[in-house]
Amino acid sequence: MRRFLRSSAPVMQMRIDQLLTDQAILNEWGTRLAKARLDRQLTQAQLAEQAGVSKRTVERIEAGTSAQLSSLIRVLRVLGLLTNLEQAIPDVGPRPIDLLERKGKQRKRATGVKEPVANEPWSWDDE
Repeated sequence: MRRFLRSSAPVMQMRIDQLLTDQAILNEWGTRLAKARLDRQLTQAQLAEQAGVSKRTVERIEAGTSAQLSSLIRVLRVLGLLTNLEQAIPDVGPRPIDLLERKGKQRKRATGVKEPVANEPWSWDDE
């Protein structure tokens, strides 16, 4: 009987940051989701069935191609990783100064970023 030994060398994981391209991030997420699926001893077909998506959708997610966000949420739920989204997009509460200025009302619009004023000399345009 042949035994397969796992390598004891640590596997380097890519750090997701602002410098990566969208495609690199999708590829890394796909790789991580594939590892999570394999750790749970699930085939792509089993994961797809439990998540209520097609096997092709699971293949696309793991390959790093674009997929619907709702499909990704379903896959994360089956893998037990849905709570990790809380870390990815934490809830941002109001700042204390905003609470005082708005008297407890929630902000519904952004004021936008003001563009810097050019340092040109002012004139009456009499010329």
